[in-house]
Amino acid sequence: MAEFGKEDLSGSTFDWTDLSGSTFRYASLSDVMIRGTDLYRVRMRDVELMDVDISGEIERVVINGVDVTTYVHEELVRRDPVLGMLRPDDRAGFVAAWDELERLWDATVARARALAPALLDDSVDEEWSFIQTLRHLVFASSAWLNRAVLGEPAPFHPLALPWSTAPPLSHLGLDLDARPTLDEVLVLRRERQADVRRVLEAVTEDQLASEVTPEGEGWPPPRPVGVKECLWIVLNEEYWHRQYAERDLAALESRGGP
Repeated sequence: MAEFGKEDLSGSTFDWTDLSGSTFRYASLSDVMIRGTDLYRVRMRDVELMDVDISGEIERVVINGVDVTTYVHEELVRRDPVLGMLRPDDRAGFVAAWDELERLWDATVARARALAPALLDDSVDEEWSFIQTLRHLVFASSAWLNRAVLGEPAPFHPLALPWSTAPPLSHLGLDLDARPTLDEVLVLRRERQADVRRVLEAVTEDQLASEVTPEGEGWPPPRPVGVKECLWIVLNEEYWHRQYAERDLAALESRGGP
């Protein structure tokens, strides 16, 4: 355990650093970028919190004694009703959500095609490029649908891209440094989309209520998981990564036309 007092650590970078249980007193965290970080059970007292931009998964966020979690979710659903469709309980609800997500993604891909091809490999604010985003969705559906729900032993294509802080997955044969074209990735993407639709249109209520256990090494790990939970994850990945893609496409469009 280290103690810091009156040190100037401004501009520092902490990668894979365990700060759990730490205490910050009279510290300046202005202009800090926090990315992909576990913030469970954080307590802030007598702080000045101004001009803050937070995106991510939030649960039980209490500000000045008020839990704002439900308010934030309801406001987001008001702005975009599709968000309210992401945790269906029956087959019809899953199909309806997937219909909307496919429609929205078709429009997003068309928007991306209007840009110069080189821009689709560009990062905005250190986020994934558009093509990397599609590669990640190939990974997500391969993991949670093809591996978990369908029990396929080796569903991962080399172009599939796991999340940036994933544990070592070299045994899956993924080519993390690949630079495929949009059309190359879309071939895989559409195959996985077709797999999702096929499953959602055929799944029974009993199957939705059941559990599966992926076999062997891979992602997700071999532990029991509900079929419904797996499908919720697929919907969630599709929705939020499109949100990020639309945000970044707007920035890329401002850089210039085709």
